[in-house]
Amino acid sequence: MRQLSKIESYIYLIGGVLMTAGAGCCAFLWQPKLFSWVYLIGAILFVAMQVRQRYEGDKIVIKRLRRIMIASGVFFIIAGVLLVDTNYRFFSSMVSYQDYITYIYNKWVIFLLAGAVMQLYSTHRISNELQKD
Repeated sequence: MRQLSKIESYIYLIGGVLMTAGAGCCAFLWQPKLFSWVYLIGAILFVAMQVRQRYEGDKIVIKRLRRIMIASGVFFIIAGVLLVDTNYRFFSSMVSYQDYITYIYNKWVIFLLAGAVMQLYSTHRISNELQKD
């Protein structure tokens, strides 16, 4: 795996902290309008640094796990967009109110959970695969 530079590592860490703070504060309804943006910015920073950390080897297993990790990053960003929409209701004018509540409102939690499980799995497996070498 390509190692991140010191600045990239700090950006990666800051993104993770912003994601955690944003999701936690929104889940406990403390300043959700502000912290939904904090989460989205953190997710973008976190995923951007994950994409920069490339695998330069030829093991198919690690390449597959990297694709799973990138998919989890996409889920994190979708969760951020839906979190912002939950607080500002941008998409409510596009569909009926009943459909909005059914399909969009507060669905950020599902994407966050799916992204977190995929991230946890791929990170654990990648570290095990790299230790085998």
